[in-house]
Amino acid sequence: QVQLVESGGGLVQPGGSLRLSCAASGSISSIIVMAWYRQPPRKQREWVATIPTTGITSYKDSVKGRFTVSRDNAKNTVYLQMNTLKAEDTAVYYCNAVLARGQSLWGQGTQVTVSS
Repeated sequence: QVQLVESGGGLVQPGGSLRLSCAASGSISSIIVMAWYRQPPRKQREWVATIPTTGITSYKDSVKGRFTVSRDNAKNTVYLQMNTLKAEDTAVYYCNAVLARGQSLWGQGTQVTVSS
C-alpha cells in the first residue's frame, strides 16, 4: 500500500508564495502518476497539476506560469511551488497518486488560505 502525507499549507498574503510537499511511503514503485488537486470553499474538488513518472507535467490553465510541480525521487516527495498567489487559490490542497493497477489514493489535504 501507498501512504501520502501533505504539508506546507498555511496563511499567505496575495502575491505571496508557498511550497506544498507530498511525501509518499510504502509501495512507491507502483506509482505511475502523481497529481495535485484542490477543493475551494463550497466548491467541488478540481485538478491542479500532474507529474507522471515519465513524461511532461501539465497544469490547470489558471495556475500556469505561477505554480510548478516537481519531484525529488531520493526523498519520495512531490512538491507544488505556488507563486503569485491569489485569493481564488484558497482551498484545501490534496496530493493524489495513481498506481499501476489503477487504484487512486489521496492524502489528508493541507489548507492554503490567501488573504490580506
